[in-house]
Amino acid sequence: MATFRKRGSSWQVQVRREGHPPLSKSFPTKSEAMAWARGIETQIDRAELPPTIGDLRKLSVEDLLCRYEREVTPTKRGEKSEKSRIGTIRKHDIAKVRLCDLSGADVAKYRNERLKIVKAPTVRRELVILRHLFEVARLEWNVPLTANPVGSVKIPKDSKPRERRLEAGEAERLLSAIGERTAWYLRPLLLLAIETGMRRGELLSVQWKDVNLTARTIRLHKTKNGEPRVVPLTPQAIDIISSLKEPSSDLRNRTTDYLFPVKANAVRLAWERLRTRAGIEDLRLHDLRHEAVSRFFELGLTTPEVALISGHRDPRMLNRYTHLKPKHVAEKLARLTSEAST
Repeated sequence: MATFRKRGSSWQVQVRREGHPPLSKSFPTKSEAMAWARGIETQIDRAELPPTIGDLRKLSVEDLLCRYEREVTPTKRGEKSEKSRIGTIRKHDIAKVRLCDLSGADVAKYRNERLKIVKAPTVRRELVILRHLFEVARLEWNVPLTANPVGSVKIPKDSKPRERRLEAGEAERLLSAIGERTAWYLRPLLLLAIETGMRRGELLSVQWKDVNLTARTIRLHKTKNGEPRVVPLTPQAIDIISSLKEPSSDLRNRTTDYLFPVKANAVRLAWERLRTRAGIEDLRLHDLRHEAVSRFFELGLTTPEVALISGHRDPRMLNRYTHLKPKHVAEKLARLTSEAST
């Protein structure tokens, strides 16, 4: 607020506002002093005046990280992985830097040092967290940063989209490697992943009440983008799901609410053991989603139809998961050409 004081033949005004240094000036008349005060207060409200450096001396990057982890991270689907990345950042020297001393050079130093240890995509994810952290601090926490220090730094590029699909015979090798000692859920889970394109977490979240075999659909409540969706099922997918209810199937999946009552880490370990037994290299469980999406296109489904199944809202992202095999395209061209000539 502004205070006015008459000193001799002039009027002195002082403007005080929390987070900013006091400003004062003298004028011949009180009306001029009041006009100046209103202008200063307007500039402060519009964040046009620099804040006091004293407020930034009180806080470090780690202070912001702790609050971010406590208030923002729990609202995200990837809470667990983000907490791990925040823990990594807190172990670095950048966490000790006071906000009054923080600059793009500190962020660049962090980036360069991390690139010597981990790959560029990992560093990119960490910098994205820092960038969002400073934006939240500036815009929502009233932390008087004049600019985002990550904004002046070049962020490493993301990794190139994987083009890995099942090669000829690999699906058979995987299924053949499943023996009596293999986890009971692995065969139906892998087959269902190929038939539906669902992610591992989505498959594990499906409950029996979400399955409608009459309508041939599965309703997903927990998805990566946070939006629920209904996945249409192929006849093969319906057979796989139905088999889980057969008396001969493992009792564990028929006495719980979930189709696959197992933890994500158990699936990961079982998959790695199976892949090793099958002698297949560089094949991730998530690659089966790529396989499914590509097969949908090869069957002739349109982009909107495939997006309905996969849950992609951006066609550009859908293209990253689409790896058509030239052989299949050539066969389609031959078929269309033959049909056109008859």
